[in-house]
Amino acid sequence: MITSVVRQELCFTPLPQPRPLLLIGHGTRDNQGRADFLDFAQQYGALDSSRPVIPCFLELTEPLIEVGISTCIEAGWWEVSAVPLLLLAARHLKLDITRELDRARSQYPGLKIHYGRHLGLAPEILALWQERLTQVEHPTIPRSETVVLLVGRGASDPDANSDTLKLARLLWEGSGYLTVETCFIGITHPRLEEGWRRVWLYQPQRVIVLPHFLFTGVLVQKIQAMTREMQAAHPQVDVACLNELGITPELFSLMRQREWETYGSELPMNCDMCKFRQRVPQGNSHSHSHADHHHSHDHGHSHPQDDPYQDLNQYHQRIWQ
Repeated sequence: MITSVVRQELCFTPLPQPRPLLLIGHGTRDNQGRADFLDFAQQYGALDSSRPVIPCFLELTEPLIEVGISTCIEAGWWEVSAVPLLLLAARHLKLDITRELDRARSQYPGLKIHYGRHLGLAPEILALWQERLTQVEHPTIPRSETVVLLVGRGASDPDANSDTLKLARLLWEGSGYLTVETCFIGITHPRLEEGWRRVWLYQPQRVIVLPHFLFTGVLVQKIQAMTREMQAAHPQVDVACLNELGITPELFSLMRQREWETYGSELPMNCDMCKFRQRVPQGNSHSHSHADHHHSHDHGHSHPQDDPYQDLNQYHQRIWQ
């Protein structure tokens, strides 16, 4: 919960116009992950009661984006800000969310949506991870004998994947760590198993796993489970796993920046008006069935044998299609 101290620290400048904020999350089948997102939305909204914050999800759980839009319309709001609470700009942000917003504009003529940016590689994110790493300093094992394993979500968008590697580099620069290795939990490569194989090549005395996620979920739990397995298999090495970013004042402040940007005359780059997005063939997009809003895409939620990106050769053939 937000303490009075945090409320005093977060003095938000009033917005030019108190229009509602549609806060868009990816969605998860994990109940705690869903609850974390909704809790973030509730606490963030409480920091500025002049406008409502409407939480919604792209997939996997409810309420979906279309429900969030209809909630605004029913309340008489025909101009809204829409900001994705996502760390990286992958296909979901560039194509799937924008298509849902396009669908809403078609359904409700006159509706004006100001689409904002994702969180991205912001200084606040980097500082948060640096602080978390400092908090778990070992009393006897130096950083020079420590490997950090940064685990990203993984995407079919090479640009988003490259941002994860950039974050790892920024964390390593000047840190004193032996190295910051990077791997992914799904879709792209190197996968988590390969990441651990690379970790052991350095013969470290200590390993710190850093799951680059906002909230918990099935994938974070998988990362934590494998960390425990590695600790059991290598008892001579100190192995630690950090928690996901979670709900912090720094993320509230960063989200406020993203919300403010939707009021600017020149919004920083997003893909809402991208001509390339408009030209993506419908057959190459996610399949939406709005009866139950099922997404038929390979997303890391399925069994390994159903993962078309599992084989590295297949991955390279598919990724640029």
